[in-house]
Amino acid sequence: MNVLVGSNGLGKTNVVESLEVISTGTSHRVSSLTPLIEINHNCATIRANVKDFSNTCNINTLDGSDNLDNLDETTFELSINLKGANRARINGKKSLYMKDIVGLVPCVSFTPRDQNLIVSDPTVRRTFIDQAGALLIPNYLPILQEYNHIAKQRSALLKSLSNNYSPNSMNNYNTVSDLEVWTAKFIETGIILTKLRKQIIELLNNVFSNIVKHLSNSSNFASIEYNPSFSEIDFSENNFEDDFEESNDNSIRLAISEHFQRIYNGEVARGYNLIGPHRDDFTILLNDYNAKEFASNGESWTLALALKMALFKSLEKKNEKKPIVILDDVFAQLDESRRKQILEFAKNQDQVFITVASLSDIPKDKSVLENSIIDVSKIAKNQNEDDSNSLENNIDISHKILLENIVNSRQNSVDYIENNQNKSTDLGDIR
Repeated sequence: MNVLVGSNGLGKTNVVESLEVISTGTSHRVSSLTPLIEINHNCATIRANVKDFSNTCNINTLDGSDNLDNLDETTFELSINLKGANRARINGKKSLYMKDIVGLVPCVSFTPRDQNLIVSDPTVRRTFIDQAGALLIPNYLPILQEYNHIAKQRSALLKSLSNNYSPNSMNNYNTVSDLEVWTAKFIETGIILTKLRKQIIELLNNVFSNIVKHLSNSSNFASIEYNPSFSEIDFSENNFEDDFEESNDNSIRLAISEHFQRIYNGEVARGYNLIGPHRDDFTILLNDYNAKEFASNGESWTLALALKMALFKSLEKKNEKKPIVILDDVFAQLDESRRKQILEFAKNQDQVFITVASLSDIPKDKSVLENSIIDVSKIAKNQNEDDSNSLENNIDISHKILLENIVNSRQNSVDYIENNQNKSTDLGDIR
């Protein structure tokens, strides 16, 4: 247990955010990783030494080594670049893509914004599903990135048609021909992504309802309902083959293709993709009612906590090891009852990082935390004086994670983060 205490702006969240990024490839604070780079710099680097790492065979495959089984620590390094692809290394070996290390060090973050999973727009929920997919399903992130690329290409063609439409133009004919090619790719990749998201929802649903009952101490029944944009995929009738690409049944492809034909004029007029997984959503049902519309503030918090705990339990089952838990300033947002619930949850985990602005934010029964408190203000003062004490040396290194370098994430200001917290590069914005 590591409790980082200090006023806002000292870098508490930088520590846990660094771990979150190296684990999931995303941050709960910002929609892209470029704001994590310090002003007037071209890149930021995160480095984490991981002890008791159990995925050695995966690492051997990634970096081409066969002698890592006896290492006491595994070093993960991620470079976030202002221009070009983000790159990663394991134990200083060959350069990898970020997607190659995502999910190898699983962690689950609990933040004040988690309630938005229930009450906010679909973009927030898609981001959660994508983060869960990157951690739970090995090929999810590459497929999402491929869909992202195809969606951008198709959207660009629609925009070109919208801006330069001329009935007899040869250029227009070529663009329409290109659009047909990209639409076919869009359908194929979109269906695969839809299938994977359905699998993620099912994995989470298996434990979500029980967690809600436990947290609420009631008979409330909660479930997650997937609302795919490709409504032609009817999962209830089992018409989705396990290996869709080799299926002889093309009825789903045909149905979606016909849907695109019906909306062709609308897409050209608007200049973007009107349907596809970038418009997916999922609904949280509480006693068969949409929680977004009917749940109280307290119930919304309980459902949001249950979603994150369901992800934790799913990861624990998949990896046969408990993920790292991050509690970033959550206690200040919760009532005393929910503070105790989440602290009880944290006490039973292998490693936890907690950030609080004040010790008064910690639940009253905080005896378990007394020997785990780290005063960030003292560390920041030492760093400003070029003292040799670094933040990672004050974190309990008997646990699994040791952050060796902290992301230079003080790029702009707290105001920049707050002013941009609702911006997103989700595919819903790409359209």
